[in-house]
Amino acid sequence: MGLTGLEIFKQLPKTNCKDCGQPTCLAFAMSLASGKASLDLCPHVSDAAKEALDSASAPPITLVKIGSGDKAVAVGNETVLYRHDKRFENMTAIAVSLSDEMSSEEIINRAGQINKLVFDRVGQMHSISMVAVKNSSGDSGKFLAAVKTVAENTDFPLLLNSENPESIEKALELVAAKKPVICGANSENVEAMTNLAKKYDVPMVVRGEDLDQLASLVEKVVSMGFKQIIIDSGSREVNQVLSEQTQMRRQALKKFRPFGYPTIAFASNQDPIQAVLDAGVYISKYAAIVVIESSDPADILPLITLRLNIYTDPQKPIAVESKVYEIGNVDESSPVYITTNFSLTYFCLAGDVESSRVPGYILPVDTDGISVMTGWAAGKFTPEKITEMLQESGISDKVSHRKVIIPGGVAVLSGKLQELSGWEVMVGPRESAGIPTFLKQRWL
Repeated sequence: MGLTGLEIFKQLPKTNCKDCGQPTCLAFAMSLASGKASLDLCPHVSDAAKEALDSASAPPITLVKIGSGDKAVAVGNETVLYRHDKRFENMTAIAVSLSDEMSSEEIINRAGQINKLVFDRVGQMHSISMVAVKNSSGDSGKFLAAVKTVAENTDFPLLLNSENPESIEKALELVAAKKPVICGANSENVEAMTNLAKKYDVPMVVRGEDLDQLASLVEKVVSMGFKQIIIDSGSREVNQVLSEQTQMRRQALKKFRPFGYPTIAFASNQDPIQAVLDAGVYISKYAAIVVIESSDPADILPLITLRLNIYTDPQKPIAVESKVYEIGNVDESSPVYITTNFSLTYFCLAGDVESSRVPGYILPVDTDGISVMTGWAAGKFTPEKITEMLQESGISDKVSHRKVIIPGGVAVLSGKLQELSGWEVMVGPRESAGIPTFLKQRWL
């Protein structure tokens, strides 16, 4: 739980200097409590108060960043047990594993398969998140060669899975700049692995044999001054993993600090179908990273879809970009359709325009991702906004006519829209499924 405004106020200097932009320190404290301001806006807060407030206001589960560049992965930063309480912050990172016992050619082929694991879901591109390289051979040379080959053939962040500090160090000398996560700290090598993680500034997985040992190991790592931790309970049986993932999340939310870190789970069942089912359980119940061995799109797509279902913010509609879309081989005589940028609305319209076999342009007006009728009722789908879209989208340069088709449900907009835009407004069907018939009667 976050601090209340009064609890924060007690830590502030109480000078009411207004340097933070608020009239009083109490007002500033209330803004901090509601997340509308940050502590660094106060130039007079003491170091002790800053440390206390930063610690108390930190999310129950620490944010950990893996990788660099466009494909960097963020895990953790979670604050709730159930999505409907607020929202989940960061999607589970799906890592596809390969072994250093594979030949160089096999690794290159697997990396190529992994690079193609990209899926289009309602106009958004989704993919796996990481590549895990496992030191199955126990040989440092083979592991280094496998890591080198993978790094040369994919841009995804790496998970270096080895319990041998020597193997990990050689790999880090090669790929530390890519900020991989090292996986293999346990009761026997925790000090050596922590020193490597600190030296190369990379996150680290800590594995215990049970939850009690895991908590002790995490406390030891933290005492060494390292907190970029991902935790592994050590279990591999799905029922035990489910129980421990739930227990760790519950304890983290109660501010039990040894479990206040993102978790990792391994779907290592030899049956590929069961492995996918296991991975689905771990995605559903709090694993920040799930490692699976399959690179088959038929196995990965269901996990990507499940992840979207669970981690999409229910308070934020999925929207498409507000721009001109061309459906089919359009020309200057093609019809122009107006809709909103709610993804479901857009894709329904796009499908029906395509099925009409009459190429057309679609202009989705930015309504913050809400549907036609909802946008109209909320004052976000208005003649003014549609006119702005017509003027700024460049559609007038693409067509020779000045006719635009609006949804039949908002026919009331037609008069004002025609007056403001100068375009002839045609009222289309209430449902986009009626477009083929509408075109035959009114356009062709």
